Amino acid sequence: MNVSYLQQGEGEDLLFLHGYLANKESFYPQISYFSKFYRVTALDFPGMGQAEPIPFPWSVGDYAEWVKGALKELNISRPRVIAHSFGGRVAVKLLSENFFPCAVLTGCAGIVKKRNLCYRFRVRSYKICKKIAPKFAEKHFGSEEYRALSPVMRESYKKIVNEDLRETAASISAPVLFLHGERDEEVPLSSIRIYLEKIEGSRLKILKNCGHFPFLDDPLAFNLAAEEFLRCQIQLNS
Repeated sequence: MNVSYLQQGEGEDLLFLHGYLANKESFYPQISYFSKFYRVTALDFPGMGQAEPIPFPWSVGDYAEWVKGALKELNISRPRVIAHSFGGRVAVKLLSENFFPCAVLTGCAGIVKKRNLCYRFRVRSYKICKKIAPKFAEKHFGSEEYRALSPVMRESYKKIVNEDLRETAASISAPVLFLHGERDEEVPLSSIRIYLEKIEGSRLKILKNCGHFPFLDDPLAFNLAAEEFLRCQIQLNS
């Protein structure tokens, strides 16, 4: 599988992992800024951006293994990482294997909320409807994002969103900074607090007036907070 990537700048390696159905260019303000200090690499996840489609329904673990292979092909070893949303899921997997020395995670997904009665009823209704009228079920159940996916990506999406990463996070020893948008409606702050409880020594900075994409809502505040954290980690390790 060919690697769709963007690389800019010189110095120590800094990797960017984008959110679900986004692309490497979504970090443009950060790539422009951080390439002054690092060799920045941004990847397109398979099935997204300009990357090739996935051959079968991938799990978060499959995407993590792909990242390992992609970085090996690009001759990148132990980069620092900035990851958003789904990219955060993949980063959590890799951090649990001590693959990154430190990480900045924003809008980090991966904590599965408890399923309430309404949710369970809707899932049961979908399964019954799918047996009787599969076309109607696919058209009227699930989010608009989900309905727009190919069959393979739909099955992959199910695997991804149903995997809870809280116990995976508990094995992370690397320093992690969570930069979270005050108005993030996709990933609640309660999920980030679970990560904070699980990852010893992790930190949280809330970016005011920002939603699920704080790196685009307020690039300056995001960049400065991420830069301060990364520089601090470099100094501690030097």
